[in-house]
Formats: sequence, structure tokens, C-alpha cells
Amino acid sequence: MNYSIVTEFVILGLTENPEIQGVLFVVFLCIYLVAFLGNMLIVIAIIYNTSLHTPMYVLLLALAIVDIICTTSIIPKMLWTMLTSKKTITYRGCMSQLFFFTWSLGAEMVLFTTMAYDRYVAICFPLRYKTIMNHHMCVALLCIVMAIAVTNSWVHTGLILKLTFCGPNIVDHFFCEIPPLLALSCSPVRINEVMVCVADITLAMGDFTLTCISYGFIIAAILRIRTAEGKKKAFSTCSSHLIVVSLYYSPVIYTYIRPASSYTFDKDKVVAMLYTLLTPTLNPVVYSFRNKDMKAGIRKVFASLKH
Repeated sequence: MNYSIVTEFVILGLTENPEIQGVLFVVFLCIYLVAFLGNMLIVIAIIYNTSLHTPMYVLLLALAIVDIICTTSIIPKMLWTMLTSKKTITYRGCMSQLFFFTWSLGAEMVLFTTMAYDRYVAICFPLRYKTIMNHHMCVALLCIVMAIAVTNSWVHTGLILKLTFCGPNIVDHFFCEIPPLLALSCSPVRINEVMVCVADITLAMGDFTLTCISYGFIIAAILRIRTAEGKKKAFSTCSSHLIVVSLYYSPVIYTYIRPASSYTFDKDKVVAMLYTLLTPTLNPVVYSFRNKDMKAGIRKVFASLKH
């Protein structure tokens, strides 16, 4: 392992304009609170209600935990740098942030595919759903998600740890992400770029394709539903899921498919906000709060708090 000369990095953030920074602090604090509390509510509701201990809700629980880890690994530090003049992050802190973010990125992508498969089985094989998506299958799918996410994170963080950073140490981003760190390295980054591209093609593009195939079968099954109300309800669910999935995959594929020399950080910061902030905030609304069983579970949680 190479020991870098750089012991800390300076995080530039979204803007250096103090007036805009004040507004952005309030905006991102609100986004974080909505994302954190919304996902935490899902976690508590699913754990508390035994009626929600089914594969679909267990996968939703996993997604909510991943979203909490994703936003918490980035936003609190980002808010702290906005609030104080201290914009530095230690080398270890930067690598930790990179590891947890990369882990949550990989886990979220595989979870979206797993959830699409679960809905495919539920809609296309309703009578066989309980035998296909049994307890063992659910555990196996979650183990696969964890294995892929940890492997993805270890590979990229391990490769970044082997790089030498001898200055400059200014990260032109709002957190420690792979592209701005590769741009700062004073050692060759070709292997890193190849592995990032491989992960982008296999994980991002592969998972997105599988998710779209699952929804293709789901839509075909929906078209066979005879009642207009049934079609409308199923299409509403599928379309909202696909919008969130597209909002997540598109910027991820765009960010990681290019070599380090072609990054334009002003534009990339805006793109990164889509998969680090927007999707974790939208997930509770799209996947849970529109679901009648989930709403009933949340009401039970609030009812127990009153007592």
C-alpha cells in the first residue's frame, strides 16, 4: 500500500458564495431530515408490524437502511463544512466516506433489481409467489445484495488506497467520490478507471437492463388484466418505480463510464445530487407511503407512540 503525502483533503462543496451557501444549508438540511426520518419510519414500521414481515417489505426495509447509510455518509459532513470555515476531511475520513458511499451505491442498484424480480413473481405468478419467494429465497437474495455491495466497495476503495496523493489536495466536489479523487492522484489511475468502467457496465447497466426486463414482463401481465381500474393501479405503481429507478441509474452510468480526464466537476456535482440526495428522499414516498399496508403499519407505530 502506498502511503500518501496528503494527510487531509479540502472539500470545496457546491459553491463558495456565502449567500448561496446559507440557502443551500437550509435546503440540504431539510432534504436530509426528510430522507432520514422517512426511511427511519419505514424501518420502524416494518420491524414493529409482523404483518409486514413478507419478502416485499423485507426488501423495502433493506432499501431504507441502505438509503439511511448513503445519506448519512455524505450529508452531515457536507452540512458541517457549510456551517464552519473548516472544509477539511482527513485522509482516513475521506476513505471511510468513499467506502460507505460505494457500498450503498452497489447495494441500492442490486436491491432495485431484486425488488423488480419480487414484483415480477408477484404479478406474473401470483399463485406460486409464496413458494418461489419463500424465507430461504429472501435470505439468499439479501446475501447476494450484501456480497456484491461489499465486493464492489472493497475493490474500488482498495484501489484508491494504493494511489499516491502528493498534492494538490482540493476535492472539487461535495464529498469524497471516485472521479474527483482519481483526478487528484499523482500515480497512474488506469487500473482504477478500468475497474470503475467494468463495475458501471456490469452493475449499473446490467442491473438496469434486468430491472427493465422484469418491468417489461410485469407490464405485459398488466395488459392482460380485464378491469380498467386494475390496469390503472398497476401501471401507476410500475411507472413511479421506473421513474425512480431511471433517476438513479442514468446519472450513475453517466458519472462512472468516463475516464478521469473528461470530468467536468460543476456539472458532475449536480448529477451526483440525483443519486446521493434525490433518490433516497423519493424512495420512501414512491415505494412505501403510497402503499395501503405500509400506511396502516405507520399508523400503528404512531398509535403505539400515543399510548
